[in-house]
Amino acid sequence: MARRPREGTLDDAPAITALVNRAFEIEAFFKRGARTTRSEIAAMMSKGAFLVIDSAESGSLDACVYVELTGPTVYFGMLAVNPALQGQGLGRSLIETVESTARRAGCDQVEIHVVNLRTELVPYYRRLGYVETGRVPFPDDEKITQPCHFIVMTKAVGATGAAPEQEQVQST
Repeated sequence: MARRPREGTLDDAPAITALVNRAFEIEAFFKRGARTTRSEIAAMMSKGAFLVIDSAESGSLDACVYVELTGPTVYFGMLAVNPALQGQGLGRSLIETVESTARRAGCDQVEIHVVNLRTELVPYYRRLGYVETGRVPFPDDEKITQPCHFIVMTKAVGATGAAPEQEQVQST
């Protein structure tokens, strides 16, 4: 049985920070330092929320994602899954929750920014129905070791944007 995500609290900020930094170690080939800090996570929680999946065994966090409603769009980022648990559907479960949250909030679309140097990410999100809609600069030039930018990807999730089988998955 799939574990349901819950909204993270400020008490979860240290665990979220550790999980995100561990999951984003894969980006060390183009970026210096940790992905985030506890204070950045806490600041993000004042604008949006982190959805988290708790470990069934250890009480730690297995996965998390940041979600922020921005008008008719829900932005999500910092999707992080414990590297030892990747490929088991936790990330997909969180994305489905984000999309369902967007529909319930009356939002028309979901948006994510993926760094162009992570070439495996664009095809992954395309398979989930996301399309490239633009690009934005990478915000932290002093942390990068090679030029990069974010690819903006969006997915329509309003009443006309979600396939019936997606809706059925969301309600189970």
